Amino acid sequence: MPKFAANLTMLYTDCSFMDRFARAKRSGFHYVEYLFPYEYDIKEIASNLQQHDLNQVLFNLPAGNWNVGERGIAAHPDRIDEFRRGVRTAVEIAQVLRVNQLNCLVGKRDDAVPIEDQQRVMIENLRYTAHYLAEQNILLLVEMLNPYDVPNFLIASPRAAFEIQDQVAFPNLKIQYDVYHAQRTTGELANTIHKHLDRIGHLQVADNPGRHQPGSGEINYRFLFDWIERCGYTGYIGLEYVPEGTTEQSLNWINEYGYSL
Repeated sequence: MPKFAANLTMLYTDCSFMDRFARAKRSGFHYVEYLFPYEYDIKEIASNLQQHDLNQVLFNLPAGNWNVGERGIAAHPDRIDEFRRGVRTAVEIAQVLRVNQLNCLVGKRDDAVPIEDQQRVMIENLRYTAHYLAEQNILLLVEMLNPYDVPNFLIASPRAAFEIQDQVAFPNLKIQYDVYHAQRTTGELANTIHKHLDRIGHLQVADNPGRHQPGSGEINYRFLFDWIERCGYTGYIGLEYVPEGTTEQSLNWINEYGYSL
């Protein structure tokens, strides 16, 4: 049975962030994830997790100024110290929240910096982070973002993500494979998951177009979820989609597909 995690950044957005934990529990979730914890009271998050018997499975390393369009700073030569301070902060929070996976968004192309320098710094920072997280028994994830939603992102295809994984060459670096982003770039979902299953640490899902819930678009999620199970994937599947209707209404596909939370 898939282990679905409610992404609290994307779901239940008609209430405050802290109220979303209770909503997720009422829906039946046992697992949650979200983009960033840094603007919130970490003790309050921990209390919500404990009170509602929820396990948090993931959050992202600090990614710069999100509100102005930054999507990570791991590939910026002038922000190495800032990035590495963020890694240490994220680990401190992960230890409080008992999270054993952290995802890195590497950032966008900076035309003022030679691409070779950005790639070098990105690999060096990922190696630093993988080594540091390994000492804390935390898995490092890295993901690609499609070039339509996030132009100039430095990892813009699953193939690029796997190539970077090879270059970093740390066993605790895995890929966060987002089916929505993969569909918008190369497709070939089933074969890619099967071929690279041992390199994938986390899955996220949304349909296309619109980034809504499974069953709302072109991806055959009935087949794909069954395929993922048959491939032997035992990790979490984050529901990182924009609900059509209320979040509760958008979860109907789970029972329709023969699953439960």
